[in-house]
Amino acid sequence: MAETFLLDIAQRVVEKIAHLSMEELGLAFNVQSDLRKLKETMSSIKAVLLDAERQQHQNEKLRLCMWKLRDIFYDAEDVVDDFKCEALRKQVVNHPNISFKVRFLASCSLPLSFSFKMGHKIKSINQRLNELATEWNNFNLGQGTDNRHVFHRETHSCVNSSDVIGRDVDKENIIDLLMKPSEDPNIPVIPIVGIGGLGKTTLTQLVYNDDRVTRCFPLKIWICVSDEFDLSRLLKLIIHSINKGEKCDNLTVEALQICLRSLLNDKKFLLVLDDVWNENRARWIELRDILGSMDYLCGSKIIVTTRSLKVAFIMSSIHPYELKGLPFEDCLTLFMKWAFNNEDERQYPNLMRIGKEIVQKCKGVPLAVRTLGSLLFLKTDESYWISIRDSEIWMLEQSENDILPVLKLSYNHLPSHLQRCLALLSLYKKDEIYYSDQVVYLWMANGLLEHPKQKQDWEDVGDQYLNELMSRCLIQMNQDYGDVFTFKMHDLIHDLALEVSQKECKIVNCQTKTIDENVRHLSFCDDKQINVAQVFTKLKNVRTVMVQEVSKESKAIHESLVSLCVSNFKYIRALCLQDSPLTALPYSIGALKHLRELDLTNCCNIKKLPSSFYKLRRLQSLRMRGVPLMQLPVSMETLIELRYLEITIKAKKLKGSRLRSWTSLQCLALVDCDNLECLSEEMKCLTELTHLILHGCTELSNRYHINGRLDWQEWLKKKRIPFDDLLD
Repeated sequence: MAETFLLDIAQRVVEKIAHLSMEELGLAFNVQSDLRKLKETMSSIKAVLLDAERQQHQNEKLRLCMWKLRDIFYDAEDVVDDFKCEALRKQVVNHPNISFKVRFLASCSLPLSFSFKMGHKIKSINQRLNELATEWNNFNLGQGTDNRHVFHRETHSCVNSSDVIGRDVDKENIIDLLMKPSEDPNIPVIPIVGIGGLGKTTLTQLVYNDDRVTRCFPLKIWICVSDEFDLSRLLKLIIHSINKGEKCDNLTVEALQICLRSLLNDKKFLLVLDDVWNENRARWIELRDILGSMDYLCGSKIIVTTRSLKVAFIMSSIHPYELKGLPFEDCLTLFMKWAFNNEDERQYPNLMRIGKEIVQKCKGVPLAVRTLGSLLFLKTDESYWISIRDSEIWMLEQSENDILPVLKLSYNHLPSHLQRCLALLSLYKKDEIYYSDQVVYLWMANGLLEHPKQKQDWEDVGDQYLNELMSRCLIQMNQDYGDVFTFKMHDLIHDLALEVSQKECKIVNCQTKTIDENVRHLSFCDDKQINVAQVFTKLKNVRTVMVQEVSKESKAIHESLVSLCVSNFKYIRALCLQDSPLTALPYSIGALKHLRELDLTNCCNIKKLPSSFYKLRRLQSLRMRGVPLMQLPVSMETLIELRYLEITIKAKKLKGSRLRSWTSLQCLALVDCDNLECLSEEMKCLTELTHLILHGCTELSNRYHINGRLDWQEWLKKKRIPFDDLLD
């Protein structure tokens, strides 16, 4: 079901209002009281959004009301960002390091009625909120702690080993770990980690019921922990598992641990804690210390299954056992077991051919194989099999224990800000190699990151988010390059992201006829002809446009696409046009004053930037690798918020007048600048620059033996090269 992301949007807008400076507020007269009212109203709504999120699935009116609020909150964010845009324009006008000509151009674009417009917009938003207030208040929502993640699953220790396919090696590996002596002073914990549906519980059941394990551990205890890691609850569950008749429901923790001590009675045991989500280390230590306080635990072991590497590292000192997907042949065997009755598959060779393609979609996840196999059981209509093959998994009807609902638990357990960030990754194609810096700047462009804490940069916050998603097994590291890394997302997690982002993100292809008019992010992924004008009809609120595979031969489609972006999407934040055949950007692109991310990578037919480029003052990331510019235009001096710049320059020298105002620039990448012989004296003005990336700059590299990404100031010191020798 599509998510509103209302809580995170509200948090970001309230945060932005709080961070408006007095200078920014002074840009519009008599708006402070209206802004204060907007912040108070949004804060009061935000306080009960957790309760609203819990109730919305049983209350359609509430859910519709939340969608209305989402659109109002987005409009509020746009208005707050207008203040930042105007403040930046004034900074450029008064900036001492920007040439007079450029400052004059910026002063000429002064909106004569900015104050009036802002006052009117804020009043309009407050009025819309007031009109919705009666309906909202009728839901009687209450405040509360964030317990929306609490859920209880039931698993058990029984398994029919003949139903399990392809886990023999994993089973032997875990049994070897159980039998191996340990020098750990605490009770040893073996964590089994992986995404939902991989078969962690099934593998543990196989181990638990193996005769060797039964002989080694006279007492075996199976506890399904689920989301509520409460010490008293867990002790009661352990006691009930050992002795079903033991009455302990009303006992204190002290009494519970005494009772447990008497029941264990010098027995060596295996404790399985299945489906653990707790990331509070203190809670785990409470349980561990109670178990460890018993003197006769020599040889006892604990197996933990979890979807979180962080949980695994909290609970164990040994490296977690990361469960992988099943090989294709094992998945195919499992599929036949669920899709056919006994050996019926031999009667349907055409279905088996389609079935192999269906199994490929599951990417080694047994629960996905079982889900799709079950949908096809006793179905012999070839067209139905083809429809399952050609449908996205997230669009298929599923029950509570099928793959998408099981994976959705991982999504539900994410903090609201990470839910929204994960959803935005659905814009990329399946099997995409994601670059960490590109993803972080896309999140930054759309205002998805929390305001940095002291001594943090925005990029640090984004990296922290990626590490959090990685620790929860929702993305997987592909290759680490130091400051930047690549990662992948399992196809089923991509399906999950597609499901939750249905009204937020949309992937457009040649079959797309209409789009919800309130969609905010678009990705074009099709090398066939797309009717751009038809797709964009009525769309006004889009914030991201990514072009990944749109008929690279058709310049007309790309021109139409960019033209419509400029005319329709006044609040667009990110525009990615990699590999476009465009020969020029339209002059009107300067109207996109909220644009923060512009990716023109390998737009090799663009030879220069339009003179209106100076208006894009909010740009934070500009990628122009493969755009053969002779030199950076003077107008780029206005990009005072630029943090990442990737360019290809064909000149021998990098003119420095453009650099003096870029005091926020963190990373400068010079790529394939094969004529470049030296940099600019103005490099000294880049006070925040931490990395200079030089790739394919043969003249410069040969002269100074430079290779790749470097901390440029440290490199100069180590090479003992006088700073002025490298510069113009």
